Amino acid sequence: MGIKSYQNPAELLVKEYLLADSFIPYTSIICGICACKMVYDLTQLFSSVYFKSYPSLPKIQRTEWSNRSISTFHAMFITAMSLYFVFWSNLYSDNQYAGMVTFRSSALSTFSLGASVGYFLADLGMIIWFYPSLGGMEYVLHHLLSLAAVAYSMLTGEGQLYTFMVLISETTTPGINLRWYLDTVGMKRSKAYLVNGVVIFVAWLLEYSCLCIYFITSTCTMIR
Repeated sequence: MGIKSYQNPAELLVKEYLLADSFIPYTSIICGICACKMVYDLTQLFSSVYFKSYPSLPKIQRTEWSNRSISTFHAMFITAMSLYFVFWSNLYSDNQYAGMVTFRSSALSTFSLGASVGYFLADLGMIIWFYPSLGGMEYVLHHLLSLAAVAYSMLTGEGQLYTFMVLISETTTPGINLRWYLDTVGMKRSKAYLVNGVVIFVAWLLEYSCLCIYFITSTCTMIR
């Protein structure tokens, strides 16, 4: 009985406030920032135990090591969500009663973009705090532009389909980060480093080729 007495108010709080349409953008941003912090801390914990070279790295490299794990986690999350919405979700299917595809959104699509905004805010904060060790002005501009575009789509619900199409480009981020890890631990001349480069190039080529074809065909379908 005691547990149920707390359960009902908790469910009400989640449904009526945290997951209410007007609160989803802010809830998702907070969740994104908290997830970044959790991944950062867990990376430090596991790396110090399972990677012998990690403790001997300079402090700024250990910071970048954990920072890139956040980047990898975000890339895997937003790529999975983007692929789902662009290719499998009914949200953007050819439905004449659902209105223009450029104005369609859902609680899940908004939450996904909000979590991505949370990542960009957290990562931008780290880049500025450790500037220029984690990246120069080009990184700052990249994050500011990405943050503005994703936040606009999240808050207005406009162009979310095309935002997800662009975010599919995060597919290559884990491979790029893995390349940095291999270089950092002294495996630049290894076969894994070579294979990694080939995979990144092929993935990039297929990704942009498929996206261009899909964008053109979907645009032509909407015009008709």
